[in-house]
Amino acid sequence: MTSLDLTTILPEAALALYAMLALVLGAFLGKDQVARTVLWLSVAAMLVAAFAIGWMARPDHSAFFGMFIDDAFARFCKVVILVSAAAVLAMSADYLDRTRLLRYELPILVVLAVVGMMVMVSTGDLLTLYMGLELQSLALYVVAAMRRDSVRSSEAGLKYFVLGSLSSGMLLYGASLVYGFAGTTNLAGVMAVVGQGALPVGLLFGLVFLLVGLAFKISAVPFHMWTPDVYEGSPTPVTAFFATAPKVAAMALIARLMWGAFGHVPGDWGQIIAALALMSMFLGSVAGIGQRDIKRLMAYSSIAHMGFALVGLAAGTTLGVQSMLIYMAIYAVMNVGTFAFILSLERDGRPVTALDDLHLLARSEPLKALAMLVLLFSLAGVPPMLGFFAKFGVLTAAVQANMVWLAALGVVASVIGAYYYLRMVYFMYFGAERDGVVSLRMGAVQTLALVIPAAIMVLGAISMLGADRAAGRAAQALVGPASAATLAVPADPVVVPVTPAD
Repeated sequence: MTSLDLTTILPEAALALYAMLALVLGAFLGKDQVARTVLWLSVAAMLVAAFAIGWMARPDHSAFFGMFIDDAFARFCKVVILVSAAAVLAMSADYLDRTRLLRYELPILVVLAVVGMMVMVSTGDLLTLYMGLELQSLALYVVAAMRRDSVRSSEAGLKYFVLGSLSSGMLLYGASLVYGFAGTTNLAGVMAVVGQGALPVGLLFGLVFLLVGLAFKISAVPFHMWTPDVYEGSPTPVTAFFATAPKVAAMALIARLMWGAFGHVPGDWGQIIAALALMSMFLGSVAGIGQRDIKRLMAYSSIAHMGFALVGLAAGTTLGVQSMLIYMAIYAVMNVGTFAFILSLERDGRPVTALDDLHLLARSEPLKALAMLVLLFSLAGVPPMLGFFAKFGVLTAAVQANMVWLAALGVVASVIGAYYYLRMVYFMYFGAERDGVVSLRMGAVQTLALVIPAAIMVLGAISMLGADRAAGRAAQALVGPASAATLAVPADPVVVPVTPAD
């Protein structure tokens, strides 16, 4: 271990140290007394880490013998993860207070999950991959069941844990196959073996099992079965967190693994990812039509959107990775705003999430309903909202990679999925009269969390606020000559890494 190694992991180490100190603070001062303080300290810690990673330029390099990679790709993903997690925590503070769910363990678990995500996107080794993935997953299992007096929340946590354990087992089996046939767990070492000729059958099976384990984390069909129940049963702030940062981290991990270890054979894994994308787009778009609960609807929306992001990755090009990164950043912003709106819905002082509760809401809350309209249009991909350009980007990447069939079917799926977003708009503006008054209870932070994403969806369509250029640099760092395979030094001295072709 060198000083460069320690400097490279400084943001992750600082957040982990903060989480441990916060635990000690709660033990000595009393959990109820410090819960709100710990929440806002966690928000501040993640924003400071995002600033340090995103705005302090440093060259791409690796640490711990190539097991941890710090490049433009990792930094882009980390900034999105940290900012979205901080935004979700901040906008959930008032809701957690009202519903008596504000426990000091929640923000600490979120911070630990974020540390796991940061390790995931910087992984240069299958062992680092699993360590980061499990740190994230174990924290998420607990927060899903945070509402201990709710049967649905307990059921959500149990389902997530059981199915998550199954996916982790499949991922480990894939990692063992890759190690057995490549002789190393280092991604650069695997890249060197793959680059020697045709992909061995054993490595191909290992690749498939790795993708199956990671597909569960992004709710890709047919590994999506946990998503609707967990989204509905978990406390709404937890659902908002599930729909943002973990999705970005898991998608980035898939990209890192495919390009870092199997970048010489995009034709082999591109077919698998294209199939996952196609199934996810259509099931998410069709199954969401019959949903009557907003959180379940957003679960199927998440499945569909992960399908569109996978389209960009399936293209197997630098443009495809860039479009996927832009898509995930825009998706995280859209979901922060949408869940800020969902968190504020209440009737007679109780939170509500039924779709019927949106009827004629625009009469009493015209400005907030307008902001939600913009977000829903963006989720549906209606121009000129930023969500349209996100979908246009991944479909363009597919066309340029000679996957016109996938792009054409993506357009069809997008049109189908637009129905349930536009139905929500119809309910807000032209719905039927209902008994009981539904109101939006928003503090200043929640209002900002709704209005700012809506404004970004409109203004970002002009220049994407620089996200396209940052995503381009990130994609080039992953796919180009300065990729993870070049930066990493394999743990096994017998395997010599080679520079992947452009």
